[in-house]
Amino acid sequence: MASTCTPSTLILLTLTTFLIAQAQAQAPAPSPSGAVNLTAILEKGGQYTTLMKLLKDTQQLTQIESQLKSNSQGFTLFAPTDNAFQSLKPGALNKLSDDQKVKLILFHVTPKYYTISDLLTVSNPVRTQATEKEGTWGLNFTGQGGNQVNISTGVVQTQLNNPLREKFPLAVYQVDKVLLPLELFGTTKTRASSAAPSPKGSKSTPEIPSVGKAGSAPSDSPKDTNAANGMNVGFGLVLGLGFICMGALS
Repeated sequence: MASTCTPSTLILLTLTTFLIAQAQAQAPAPSPSGAVNLTAILEKGGQYTTLMKLLKDTQQLTQIESQLKSNSQGFTLFAPTDNAFQSLKPGALNKLSDDQKVKLILFHVTPKYYTISDLLTVSNPVRTQATEKEGTWGLNFTGQGGNQVNISTGVVQTQLNNPLREKFPLAVYQVDKVLLPLELFGTTKTRASSAAPSPKGSKSTPEIPSVGKAGSAPSDSPKDTNAANGMNVGFGLVLGLGFICMGALS
């Protein structure tokens, strides 16, 4: 028996196909990786009690773990040890306001994932999560030897040690000094020197473009891509069913 396709059937099939395409377009994109437990990483390291307390007190621990799910460029955290905090001048942290403590923590985080190899050749200054405008709250990296990386803030300089984690979307590197930002701990003289214009012909550009929100960066939206793919599939099915029905009716 020859199959038949009435106009009402064609309309029903078209509507069904359109609804399927819409459902595909609106379905959330799967996370590129599993959830990252920063607390577990630091606890396993065994010498980051002060850092974990600051991360929790400033609510940045939750922020970082949450933003790891949406930031397509990942994060890099430079983790000072307990000894690093104990080496600070007495009362150095207590003198900071709550907002300044947030800035201090964000200064240890970059809104991009870096391997050791990346940091050997990165363009300085590298923007941090504390960065408000170009040229401030940045970190400078220099290579020494094959795999040794030095990190400087304009106030302190130290070396990066073996990573606690070096897997996208999060890299965590131990540092033996607290990275004191020039904007909070620099003298009037050092701040003025840092603010002076670079000599003509010198080149110093941020590694990544400015971000509007902490941890976010410009990227193609997976949801938009899924929407386009879903609509293309839906229209393709509609056209195919239309041609089949027209052949059956002829």
